[in-house]
Amino acid sequence: IKVAEAAKVIENTQRDLNIALMNELAIIFAKMNFSIYDVLAAAGTKWNFLKFNPGMVGGHCIGVDPYYLTYKAEGIGHNPEVILAGRRMNDSMAKYIARQIIKKMAKAGNDFHQDKIAILGMTFKENVPDIRNSKVFTLYQEFKEYGLEPLVYDPYADKEEVKHEYGISLCDKKDLQNLNTIVVAVAHEEFKKMLPEDYKTMMNNKNLLIADIKHILNKENFEKLGINYWSL
Repeated sequence: IKVAEAAKVIENTQRDLNIALMNELAIIFAKMNFSIYDVLAAAGTKWNFLKFNPGMVGGHCIGVDPYYLTYKAEGIGHNPEVILAGRRMNDSMAKYIARQIIKKMAKAGNDFHQDKIAILGMTFKENVPDIRNSKVFTLYQEFKEYGLEPLVYDPYADKEEVKHEYGISLCDKKDLQNLNTIVVAVAHEEFKKMLPEDYKTMMNNKNLLIADIKHILNKENFEKLGINYWSL
């Protein structure tokens, strides 16, 4: 039983650490003015490269299981430095992403406190209704800290459950109008299938920004429509 439980824990811990490495690399490469996704595409041409993507790590497995292991390790006198470093990196990403989006909004020329912003996606991963330990909530809270009042839309999440767990009232799709900034936070199939023109119909005509956290949209197609694009 101990071996079986340990196997499950380290499976999730391994993924957590690999994503943490991608997140740190994404921050480094952003400071060097190029995209980690270009780097991953090039690195992926090597046959034995293991591809992981950066992003927010929530849910009830990857974002939780490593703490079981570190708790036990500390209880037997071992300080689990690598595992906890990965956790710190991944837990910090929602705030990092929010601040990068805020900078882009300010740079666009608007008074970003007056901008109308919407977050698309509330579940912890794509195409499921599960909202447990969703880091989108941390992202939402960070925007609130800056004085913004984001709309949140998710076609999969249960409105009553989101209200009960996070105190957020999910909006309907028809409420997504006259937006300055759209944050695509979850890679739901609905968001992937939407055309750039579909996103633009939700927006006004001034200093527009698409923040594509999951890197599921085509940058060039949005820029052709005069919409600023940001991703990790």
